[in-house]
Amino acid sequence: MTATRSAEKASLVVIGGGPGGYAAAFRAADRGLEVTLVDAEDRLGGVCLLRGCIPSKALLHAAQLVHQARDAEALGLRFGEPGIDLARLRSWTGGVVDRLAGGVGQLAKRRGVRVLRARARFRDARSLELDGDDVPDRLGFEHAILATGSVPAAPPALRSDDARVMDSTSALALEEVPDRLLVVGGGYIGLELGTVYAALGSKVTVVELTGSLLPGVDADLVRPLERRLTRDFEKIAKSTRVQGLETLDAGVRVRLEGPGVDPQPLFDRVLVAVGRRPLSDGIGLDEAGIDRDEKGFVRVDRQGRTSQPHVFAIGDVSGEPMLAHKASRDGKVAAEALAGEPAERDHVAVPAVVFTDPEVAWCGLTENEARERGRDVRVARFPWGASGRALTLDRTDGLTKLVVDPASERVLGVGIVGPGAGELIAEGALAVEMGAVARDVAETIHTHPTLAETVGEAAESVFGQATHVHSARPRSR
Repeated sequence: MTATRSAEKASLVVIGGGPGGYAAAFRAADRGLEVTLVDAEDRLGGVCLLRGCIPSKALLHAAQLVHQARDAEALGLRFGEPGIDLARLRSWTGGVVDRLAGGVGQLAKRRGVRVLRARARFRDARSLELDGDDVPDRLGFEHAILATGSVPAAPPALRSDDARVMDSTSALALEEVPDRLLVVGGGYIGLELGTVYAALGSKVTVVELTGSLLPGVDADLVRPLERRLTRDFEKIAKSTRVQGLETLDAGVRVRLEGPGVDPQPLFDRVLVAVGRRPLSDGIGLDEAGIDRDEKGFVRVDRQGRTSQPHVFAIGDVSGEPMLAHKASRDGKVAAEALAGEPAERDHVAVPAVVFTDPEVAWCGLTENEARERGRDVRVARFPWGASGRALTLDRTDGLTKLVVDPASERVLGVGIVGPGAGELIAEGALAVEMGAVARDVAETIHTHPTLAETVGEAAESVFGQATHVHSARPRSR
Protein backbone atom coordinates (compact mmCIF):
# COMPACT_ATOMS: atom_id res chain seq x y z
CA MET A 1 0.00 0.00 0.00
CA THR A 2 1.33 3.45 -0.88
CA ALA A 3 0.39 7.01 0.02
CA THR A 4 -2.11 5.98 2.70
CA ARG A 5 -4.07 8.64 4.56
CA SER A 6 -4.90 6.87 7.84
CA ALA A 7 -8.69 7.10 8.26
CA GLU A 8 -11.69 8.71 6.65
CA LYS A 9 -15.45 8.43 6.98
CA ALA A 10 -18.17 8.00 4.37
CA SER A 11 -21.92 8.41 4.54
CA LEU A 12 -22.68 5.44 2.26
CA VAL A 13 -20.04 3.01 1.04
CA VAL A 14 -20.81 0.48 -1.68
CA ILE A 15 -18.43 -2.50 -1.71
CA GLY A 16 -18.17 -3.92 -5.21
CA GLY A 17 -18.47 -2.28 -8.62
CA GLY A 18 -20.45 -4.91 -10.54
CA PRO A 19 -23.96 -4.49 -12.00
CA GLY A 20 -25.46 -4.59 -8.51
CA GLY A 21 -22.90 -2.31 -6.90
CA TYR A 22 -22.81 0.44 -9.48
CA ALA A 23 -26.61 0.34 -9.91
CA ALA A 24 -26.93 0.83 -6.14
CA ALA A 25 -24.35 3.62 -6.11
CA PHE A 26 -25.97 5.43 -9.03
CA ARG A 27 -29.51 5.15 -7.64
CA ALA A 28 -28.32 6.39 -4.23
CA ALA A 29 -26.51 9.32 -5.84
CA ASP A 30 -29.63 10.13 -7.85
CA ARG A 31 -31.49 10.28 -4.53
CA GLY A 32 -29.04 12.88 -3.21
CA LEU A 33 -26.92 10.58 -1.04
CA GLU A 34 -23.15 10.98 -0.76
CA VAL A 35 -21.68 7.77 -2.16
CA THR A 36 -18.26 6.13 -2.05
CA LEU A 37 -17.80 3.04 -4.18
CA VAL A 38 -14.92 0.68 -3.33
CA ASP A 39 -13.76 -1.83 -5.94
CA ALA A 40 -10.42 -3.57 -6.52
CA GLU A 41 -10.68 -3.54 -10.32
CA ASP A 42 -9.16 -0.78 -12.40
CA ARG A 43 -12.55 -0.33 -14.10
CA LEU A 44 -16.15 -0.56 -12.93
CA GLY A 45 -18.41 -3.30 -14.21
CA GLY A 46 -17.48 -6.31 -12.11
CA VAL A 47 -17.21 -9.89 -13.34
CA CYS A 48 -20.31 -9.57 -15.50
CA LEU A 49 -18.99 -6.77 -17.69
CA LEU A 50 -15.26 -7.44 -17.53
CA ARG A 51 -15.00 -11.25 -17.51
CA GLY A 52 -18.48 -12.76 -17.77
CA CYS A 53 -21.81 -11.77 -19.30
CA ILE A 54 -20.58 -9.24 -21.85
CA PRO A 55 -17.47 -10.96 -23.29
CA SER A 56 -19.27 -14.31 -23.38
CA LYS A 57 -22.19 -12.82 -25.31
CA ALA A 58 -19.81 -11.16 -27.75
CA LEU A 59 -18.18 -14.53 -28.40
CA LEU A 60 -21.57 -16.23 -28.65
CA HIS A 61 -22.54 -13.72 -31.34
CA ALA A 62 -19.45 -14.75 -33.30
CA ALA A 63 -20.41 -18.41 -32.80
CA GLN A 64 -23.92 -17.67 -34.05
CA LEU A 65 -22.51 -16.15 -37.24
CA VAL A 66 -20.50 -19.31 -37.84
CA HIS A 67 -23.62 -21.44 -37.33
CA GLN A 68 -25.70 -19.26 -39.62
CA ALA A 69 -23.10 -19.46 -42.38
CA ARG A 70 -23.02 -23.25 -42.13
CA ASP A 71 -26.81 -23.58 -41.96
CA ALA A 72 -27.34 -21.31 -44.96
CA GLU A 73 -26.69 -24.14 -47.42
CA ALA A 74 -30.22 -25.40 -46.75
CA LEU A 75 -31.44 -22.11 -48.23
CA GLY A 76 -29.28 -22.46 -51.33
CA LEU A 77 -26.46 -20.22 -50.06
CA ARG A 78 -22.91 -21.51 -49.79
CA PHE A 79 -20.10 -19.88 -47.84
CA GLY A 80 -16.57 -21.11 -47.47
CA GLU A 81 -15.33 -22.56 -44.21
CA PRO A 82 -14.83 -19.59 -41.86
CA GLY A 83 -11.31 -18.48 -41.08
CA ILE A 84 -10.74 -17.82 -37.38
CA ASP A 85 -8.45 -14.93 -36.42
CA LEU A 86 -8.25 -15.38 -32.63
CA ALA A 87 -6.22 -12.22 -32.02
CA ARG A 88 -8.73 -10.09 -33.88
CA LEU A 89 -11.67 -11.79 -32.16
CA ARG A 90 -10.09 -11.16 -28.76
CA SER A 91 -9.45 -7.55 -29.73
CA TRP A 92 -13.04 -7.03 -30.86
CA THR A 93 -14.44 -8.58 -27.67
CA GLY A 94 -12.07 -6.49 -25.58
CA GLY A 95 -13.22 -3.38 -27.42
CA VAL A 96 -16.83 -4.08 -26.51
CA VAL A 97 -15.84 -4.42 -22.86
CA ASP A 98 -13.73 -1.26 -22.98
CA ARG A 99 -16.56 0.85 -24.37
CA LEU A 100 -19.06 -0.33 -21.78
CA ALA A 101 -16.64 -0.07 -18.85
CA GLY A 102 -15.61 3.42 -19.96
CA GLY A 103 -19.26 4.43 -20.09
CA VAL A 104 -19.92 3.18 -16.56
CA GLY A 105 -16.88 5.09 -15.31
CA GLN A 106 -18.11 8.30 -16.91
CA LEU A 107 -21.56 7.84 -15.38
CA ALA A 108 -19.96 7.51 -11.93
CA LYS A 109 -18.11 10.79 -12.44
CA ARG A 110 -21.17 12.63 -13.66
CA ARG A 111 -23.14 11.47 -10.64
CA GLY A 112 -20.42 12.52 -8.23
CA VAL A 113 -19.75 8.99 -6.98
CA ARG A 114 -16.32 8.75 -5.38
CA VAL A 115 -14.52 5.61 -6.57
CA LEU A 116 -11.70 4.06 -4.51
CA ARG A 117 -9.59 1.35 -6.18
CA ALA A 118 -9.00 -1.00 -3.27
CA ARG A 119 -9.86 -4.31 -1.66
CA ALA A 120 -12.17 -3.88 1.30
CA ARG A 121 -12.54 -5.92 4.47
CA PHE A 122 -14.76 -5.18 7.45
CA ARG A 123 -12.82 -4.27 10.60
CA ASP A 124 -16.07 -4.13 12.55
CA ALA A 125 -19.69 -3.19 11.92
CA ARG A 126 -18.83 0.46 11.23
CA SER A 127 -15.51 0.50 9.40
CA LEU A 128 -13.48 -1.09 6.61
CA GLU A 129 -9.82 -1.81 6.05
CA LEU A 130 -8.75 -0.83 2.53
CA ASP A 131 -5.82 -2.25 0.59
CA GLY A 132 -4.91 -0.18 -2.45
CA ASP A 133 -2.91 2.74 -3.78
CA ASP A 134 -3.76 6.30 -2.77
CA VAL A 135 -6.65 5.29 -0.53
CA PRO A 136 -7.21 5.64 3.23
CA ASP A 137 -6.19 2.54 5.15
CA ARG A 138 -9.45 2.75 7.10
CA LEU A 139 -12.87 3.91 6.03
CA GLY A 140 -15.68 4.42 8.50
CA PHE A 141 -19.26 4.55 7.29
CA GLU A 142 -22.82 5.24 8.37
CA HIS A 143 -24.31 2.78 5.90
CA ALA A 144 -22.87 0.13 3.60
CA ILE A 145 -24.09 -1.93 0.66
CA LEU A 146 -22.22 -5.20 0.18
CA ALA A 147 -22.05 -6.23 -3.49
CA THR A 148 -19.05 -8.54 -3.71
CA GLY A 149 -20.67 -11.00 -6.14
CA SER A 150 -19.54 -14.57 -6.67
CA VAL A 151 -16.64 -16.66 -7.95
CA PRO A 152 -16.44 -19.92 -9.92
CA ALA A 153 -16.85 -23.04 -7.80
CA ALA A 154 -14.68 -26.13 -8.25
CA PRO A 155 -14.72 -29.41 -6.31
CA PRO A 156 -11.32 -30.41 -4.85
CA ALA A 157 -10.93 -33.24 -7.38
CA LEU A 158 -11.09 -30.75 -10.25
CA ARG A 159 -8.71 -28.10 -8.96
CA SER A 160 -5.42 -27.62 -10.73
CA ASP A 161 -2.79 -24.93 -11.21
CA ASP A 162 -2.26 -26.10 -14.79
CA ALA A 163 -3.49 -23.44 -17.25
CA ARG A 164 -5.06 -26.18 -19.35
CA VAL A 165 -7.67 -26.65 -16.61
CA MET A 166 -9.86 -23.58 -17.00
CA ASP A 167 -12.70 -21.88 -15.21
CA SER A 168 -15.16 -19.59 -17.00
CA THR A 169 -12.87 -16.58 -16.61
CA SER A 170 -9.81 -18.17 -18.19
CA ALA A 171 -11.94 -19.82 -20.89
CA LEU A 172 -13.14 -16.39 -22.01
CA ALA A 173 -9.53 -15.28 -22.48
CA LEU A 174 -9.59 -17.49 -25.60
CA GLU A 175 -5.87 -18.24 -25.56
CA GLU A 176 -6.29 -21.00 -28.12
CA VAL A 177 -8.86 -23.27 -29.71
CA PRO A 178 -8.05 -26.73 -28.36
CA ASP A 179 -8.67 -29.72 -30.59
CA ARG A 180 -10.30 -31.67 -27.73
CA LEU A 181 -12.16 -29.82 -24.99
CA LEU A 182 -13.97 -31.33 -22.02
CA VAL A 183 -16.67 -29.20 -20.40
CA VAL A 184 -17.53 -30.34 -16.88
CA GLY A 185 -21.07 -29.20 -16.15
CA GLY A 186 -24.14 -29.06 -18.35
CA GLY A 187 -25.51 -25.84 -16.91
CA TYR A 188 -25.76 -22.52 -18.68
CA ILE A 189 -22.08 -21.55 -18.32
CA GLY A 190 -20.79 -24.86 -19.64
CA LEU A 191 -23.21 -24.97 -22.56
CA GLU A 192 -22.63 -21.36 -23.57
CA LEU A 193 -18.84 -21.67 -23.56
CA GLY A 194 -19.02 -25.12 -25.14
CA THR A 195 -21.06 -23.54 -27.94
CA VAL A 196 -18.35 -20.92 -28.51
CA TYR A 197 -15.49 -23.39 -28.65
CA ALA A 198 -17.40 -25.84 -30.84
CA ALA A 199 -18.15 -23.09 -33.36
CA LEU A 200 -14.48 -22.13 -33.42
CA GLY A 201 -13.46 -25.72 -34.18
CA SER A 202 -13.02 -27.65 -30.93
CA LYS A 203 -14.35 -31.17 -30.54
CA VAL A 204 -16.40 -30.56 -27.38
CA THR A 205 -17.45 -33.21 -24.88
CA VAL A 206 -19.87 -32.21 -22.11
CA VAL A 207 -20.31 -34.28 -18.96
CA GLU A 208 -23.18 -33.60 -16.56
CA LEU A 209 -23.63 -35.28 -13.18
CA THR A 210 -27.43 -35.27 -13.33
CA GLY A 211 -29.65 -36.95 -15.89
CA SER A 212 -30.38 -33.81 -17.91
CA LEU A 213 -28.77 -30.72 -19.34
CA LEU A 214 -29.76 -27.45 -17.66
CA PRO A 215 -30.92 -29.26 -14.50
CA GLY A 216 -34.21 -27.91 -13.23
CA VAL A 217 -35.31 -26.38 -16.53
CA ASP A 218 -38.49 -27.83 -18.05
CA ALA A 219 -37.66 -30.80 -20.27
CA ASP A 220 -39.68 -29.57 -23.27
CA LEU A 221 -37.54 -26.42 -23.35
CA VAL A 222 -34.28 -28.36 -23.10
CA ARG A 223 -35.05 -30.95 -25.80
CA PRO A 224 -34.69 -28.68 -28.87
CA LEU A 225 -31.39 -27.35 -27.52
CA GLU A 226 -30.05 -30.82 -26.77
CA ARG A 227 -30.93 -32.01 -30.28
CA ARG A 228 -28.88 -29.20 -31.79
CA LEU A 229 -25.99 -29.59 -29.36
CA THR A 230 -25.85 -33.30 -30.16
CA ARG A 231 -25.04 -32.20 -33.70
CA ASP A 232 -22.54 -29.52 -32.70
CA PHE A 233 -20.73 -31.32 -29.84
CA GLU A 234 -18.60 -34.43 -30.08
CA LYS A 235 -20.40 -36.06 -27.13
CA ILE A 236 -22.87 -35.29 -24.35
CA ALA A 237 -22.56 -37.63 -21.36
CA LYS A 238 -25.28 -37.31 -18.73
CA SER A 239 -25.39 -39.08 -15.36
CA THR A 240 -21.59 -38.99 -15.48
CA ARG A 241 -19.23 -38.15 -12.64
CA VAL A 242 -15.72 -36.73 -12.98
CA GLN A 243 -13.67 -38.51 -10.34
CA GLY A 244 -10.42 -36.66 -10.93
CA LEU A 245 -7.91 -35.46 -13.47
CA GLU A 246 -4.18 -35.71 -14.14
CA THR A 247 -2.16 -33.21 -16.15
CA LEU A 248 0.33 -34.83 -18.54
CA ASP A 249 2.59 -33.56 -21.29
CA ALA A 250 0.19 -34.99 -23.85
CA GLY A 251 -2.91 -33.40 -22.29
CA VAL A 252 -5.26 -33.73 -19.34
CA ARG A 253 -6.27 -37.26 -18.42
CA VAL A 254 -9.74 -37.37 -16.87
CA ARG A 255 -11.32 -40.19 -14.87
CA LEU A 256 -15.00 -40.56 -15.71
CA GLU A 257 -17.71 -42.78 -14.31
CA GLY A 258 -20.96 -43.07 -16.22
CA PRO A 259 -22.90 -45.01 -18.83
CA GLY A 260 -21.17 -45.46 -22.17
CA VAL A 261 -18.14 -43.27 -21.51
CA ASP A 262 -14.43 -43.86 -21.94
CA PRO A 263 -13.26 -44.13 -18.31
CA GLN A 264 -9.96 -42.27 -18.90
CA PRO A 265 -10.13 -40.00 -21.97
CA LEU A 266 -7.43 -37.46 -22.82
CA PHE A 267 -8.23 -33.81 -23.59
CA ASP A 268 -6.17 -30.81 -24.61
CA ARG A 269 -8.08 -28.58 -22.20
CA VAL A 270 -10.75 -28.95 -19.53
CA LEU A 271 -13.32 -26.30 -18.60
CA VAL A 272 -14.75 -26.67 -15.09
CA ALA A 273 -18.20 -25.06 -15.10
CA VAL A 274 -20.05 -26.55 -12.15
CA GLY A 275 -21.50 -23.32 -10.81
CA ARG A 276 -20.56 -20.32 -8.70
CA ARG A 277 -20.38 -19.57 -4.99
CA PRO A 278 -20.91 -16.30 -3.14
CA LEU A 279 -17.81 -14.22 -2.45
CA SER A 280 -18.41 -13.93 1.27
CA ASP A 281 -15.22 -15.45 2.67
CA GLY A 282 -12.24 -13.31 3.68
CA ILE A 283 -14.09 -9.99 3.80
CA GLY A 284 -14.59 -9.72 7.56
CA LEU A 285 -18.26 -10.60 7.87
CA ASP A 286 -17.71 -12.29 11.22
CA GLU A 287 -15.91 -9.23 12.54
CA ALA A 288 -18.85 -7.09 11.42
CA GLY A 289 -21.44 -9.44 12.96
CA ILE A 290 -23.10 -10.13 9.61
CA ASP A 291 -24.85 -13.51 9.43
CA ARG A 292 -24.55 -16.02 6.59
CA ASP A 293 -26.43 -19.19 5.80
CA GLU A 294 -24.94 -22.67 5.37
CA LYS A 295 -24.13 -21.97 1.69
CA GLY A 296 -22.27 -18.76 2.45
CA PHE A 297 -25.01 -16.37 1.30
CA VAL A 298 -25.52 -13.30 3.47
CA ARG A 299 -28.91 -13.39 5.18
CA VAL A 300 -31.08 -10.41 4.20
CA ASP A 301 -34.64 -9.18 4.56
CA ARG A 302 -36.93 -7.98 1.76
CA GLN A 303 -35.05 -4.70 1.49
CA GLY A 304 -31.63 -6.32 1.56
CA ARG A 305 -30.80 -5.44 5.17
CA THR A 306 -28.42 -7.82 6.91
CA SER A 307 -28.28 -8.73 10.58
CA GLN A 308 -26.63 -5.31 10.94
CA PRO A 309 -29.55 -3.07 9.86
CA HIS A 310 -27.29 -0.32 8.55
CA VAL A 311 -25.54 -2.78 6.20
CA PHE A 312 -27.27 -4.12 3.10
CA ALA A 313 -26.24 -7.03 0.86
CA ILE A 314 -27.30 -7.35 -2.77
CA GLY A 315 -26.77 -9.55 -5.80
CA ASP A 316 -24.97 -12.88 -5.86
CA VAL A 317 -23.63 -12.60 -2.32
CA SER A 318 -27.21 -12.33 -0.97
CA GLY A 319 -28.73 -15.41 -2.59
CA GLU A 320 -30.16 -17.05 -5.67
CA PRO A 321 -30.72 -16.51 -8.49
CA MET A 322 -27.21 -15.30 -9.20
CA LEU A 323 -28.05 -13.12 -12.20
CA ALA A 324 -26.80 -9.65 -13.12
CA HIS A 325 -30.24 -8.15 -13.71
CA LYS A 326 -31.46 -9.45 -10.36
CA ALA A 327 -28.39 -7.86 -8.71
CA SER A 328 -29.16 -4.52 -10.38
CA ARG A 329 -32.72 -4.61 -9.09
CA ASP A 330 -31.49 -5.54 -5.60
CA GLY A 331 -29.14 -2.56 -5.69
CA LYS A 332 -31.86 -0.12 -6.64
CA VAL A 333 -34.14 -1.43 -3.89
CA ALA A 334 -31.39 -1.04 -1.27
CA ALA A 335 -30.61 2.52 -2.38
CA GLU A 336 -34.27 3.52 -2.36
CA ALA A 337 -34.76 1.98 1.09
CA LEU A 338 -31.78 3.98 2.37
CA ALA A 339 -33.38 7.10 0.93
CA GLY A 340 -36.51 6.38 2.99
CA GLU A 341 -38.67 5.13 0.12
CA PRO A 342 -41.03 2.13 0.53
CA ALA A 343 -38.94 -0.21 -1.63
CA GLU A 344 -38.86 -4.00 -1.35
CA ARG A 345 -37.66 -7.00 -3.31
CA ASP A 346 -41.22 -7.77 -4.34
CA HIS A 347 -40.51 -9.01 -7.86
CA VAL A 348 -42.66 -11.93 -8.97
CA ALA A 349 -40.64 -12.84 -12.06
CA VAL A 350 -36.86 -12.86 -12.49
CA PRO A 351 -36.25 -13.93 -16.09
CA ALA A 352 -33.39 -16.30 -16.89
CA VAL A 353 -31.78 -16.86 -20.28
CA VAL A 354 -29.30 -19.42 -21.61
CA PHE A 355 -27.64 -17.78 -24.64
CA THR A 356 -26.98 -20.95 -26.58
CA ASP A 357 -28.35 -21.73 -30.03
CA PRO A 358 -31.29 -22.04 -29.68
CA GLU A 359 -31.65 -19.78 -26.67
CA VAL A 360 -33.68 -20.98 -23.68
CA ALA A 361 -35.55 -18.48 -21.49
CA TRP A 362 -38.10 -18.67 -18.71
CA CYS A 363 -39.65 -16.61 -15.93
CA GLY A 364 -42.11 -17.07 -13.10
CA LEU A 365 -43.42 -20.50 -12.16
CA THR A 366 -42.06 -23.36 -14.27
CA GLU A 367 -43.94 -26.54 -15.01
CA ASN A 368 -41.36 -28.47 -12.97
CA GLU A 369 -41.90 -26.22 -9.95
CA ALA A 370 -45.68 -26.53 -10.23
CA ARG A 371 -45.39 -30.32 -10.26
CA GLU A 372 -43.01 -30.35 -7.27
CA ARG A 373 -45.41 -28.15 -5.29
CA GLY A 374 -48.43 -30.22 -6.26
CA ARG A 375 -50.01 -27.14 -7.77
CA ASP A 376 -52.75 -27.48 -10.39
CA VAL A 377 -51.86 -25.52 -13.52
CA ARG A 378 -52.84 -25.42 -17.16
CA VAL A 379 -49.93 -25.50 -19.63
CA ALA A 380 -50.42 -24.11 -23.13
CA ARG A 381 -47.78 -24.73 -25.81
CA PHE A 382 -47.32 -23.22 -29.24
CA PRO A 383 -44.81 -25.05 -31.50
CA TRP A 384 -42.72 -22.86 -33.77
CA GLY A 385 -43.39 -25.23 -36.65
CA ALA A 386 -46.69 -23.32 -36.93
CA SER A 387 -44.99 -19.90 -36.96
CA GLY A 388 -44.60 -18.21 -40.33
CA ARG A 389 -41.64 -16.17 -39.09
CA ALA A 390 -39.87 -19.27 -37.75
CA LEU A 391 -40.33 -20.92 -41.15
CA THR A 392 -38.79 -17.93 -42.95
CA LEU A 393 -35.80 -18.22 -40.61
CA ASP A 394 -35.59 -21.99 -41.15
CA ARG A 395 -35.79 -22.35 -37.36
CA THR A 396 -38.91 -24.32 -36.55
CA ASP A 397 -37.31 -26.13 -33.60
CA GLY A 398 -38.65 -23.63 -31.06
CA LEU A 399 -41.49 -23.70 -28.54
CA THR A 400 -43.38 -21.10 -26.52
CA LYS A 401 -45.33 -22.17 -23.43
CA LEU A 402 -47.47 -20.51 -20.79
CA VAL A 403 -48.13 -21.83 -17.29
CA VAL A 404 -51.56 -20.57 -16.22
CA ASP A 405 -53.70 -20.77 -13.11
CA PRO A 406 -56.78 -22.77 -14.23
CA ALA A 407 -59.21 -20.85 -12.00
CA SER A 408 -58.16 -17.24 -12.50
CA GLU A 409 -56.36 -17.78 -15.83
CA ARG A 410 -53.53 -15.63 -14.50
CA VAL A 411 -50.20 -16.14 -16.26
CA LEU A 412 -47.89 -17.68 -13.66
CA GLY A 413 -44.92 -18.51 -15.86
CA VAL A 414 -43.57 -18.37 -19.41
CA GLY A 415 -40.95 -20.54 -21.12
CA ILE A 416 -39.44 -20.11 -24.58
CA VAL A 417 -36.82 -22.01 -26.56
CA GLY A 418 -35.67 -20.73 -29.94
CA PRO A 419 -33.59 -18.00 -31.56
CA GLY A 420 -34.15 -14.70 -29.76
CA ALA A 421 -35.83 -16.29 -26.74
CA GLY A 422 -33.85 -13.94 -24.50
CA GLU A 423 -35.55 -10.94 -26.09
CA LEU A 424 -39.01 -12.54 -26.27
CA ILE A 425 -39.07 -13.41 -22.55
CA ALA A 426 -39.43 -9.71 -21.69
CA GLU A 427 -43.13 -9.86 -22.61
CA GLY A 428 -43.54 -12.94 -20.46
CA ALA A 429 -41.81 -11.28 -17.50
CA LEU A 430 -44.07 -8.25 -17.81
CA ALA A 431 -47.17 -10.45 -17.97
CA VAL A 432 -46.17 -12.43 -14.87
CA GLU A 433 -45.02 -9.37 -12.93
CA MET A 434 -48.19 -7.35 -13.58
CA GLY A 435 -50.50 -10.30 -12.90
CA ALA A 436 -51.89 -10.42 -16.43
CA VAL A 437 -54.41 -13.08 -17.34
CA ALA A 438 -54.03 -15.17 -20.49
CA ARG A 439 -56.83 -13.18 -22.16
CA ASP A 440 -54.75 -9.98 -21.78
CA VAL A 441 -51.87 -11.56 -23.67
CA ALA A 442 -54.08 -13.23 -26.27
CA GLU A 443 -55.90 -10.00 -27.10
CA THR A 444 -52.71 -7.94 -27.35
CA ILE A 445 -52.03 -7.44 -31.07
CA HIS A 446 -48.67 -8.95 -31.98
CA THR A 447 -46.87 -7.84 -35.12
CA HIS A 448 -46.97 -10.25 -38.07
CA PRO A 449 -44.78 -11.99 -39.03
CA THR A 450 -42.69 -12.13 -35.87
CA LEU A 451 -41.58 -14.72 -33.36
CA ALA A 452 -43.38 -12.61 -30.73
CA GLU A 453 -46.63 -13.86 -32.24
CA THR A 454 -45.89 -17.23 -30.66
CA VAL A 455 -46.47 -15.68 -27.23
CA GLY A 456 -49.87 -14.42 -28.28
CA GLU A 457 -50.83 -17.73 -29.89
CA ALA A 458 -49.68 -19.66 -26.82
CA ALA A 459 -52.08 -17.48 -24.83
CA GLU A 460 -54.84 -18.21 -27.34
CA SER A 461 -54.10 -21.90 -26.89
CA VAL A 462 -55.23 -21.59 -23.27
CA PHE A 463 -58.74 -21.18 -24.67
CA GLY A 464 -58.29 -23.64 -27.55
CA GLN A 465 -58.42 -20.74 -30.01
CA ALA A 466 -54.90 -20.45 -31.46
CA THR A 467 -55.20 -19.37 -35.08
CA HIS A 468 -52.39 -21.53 -36.42
CA VAL A 469 -52.84 -24.63 -34.23
CA HIS A 470 -56.06 -26.64 -34.30
CA SER A 471 -57.45 -27.77 -30.96
CA ALA A 472 -59.71 -30.80 -30.79
CA ARG A 473 -61.57 -29.19 -27.91
CA PRO A 474 -62.04 -25.48 -28.63
CA ARG A 475 -63.26 -23.42 -25.75
CA SER A 476 -65.38 -20.37 -26.47
CA ARG A 477 -65.69 -17.43 -24.15
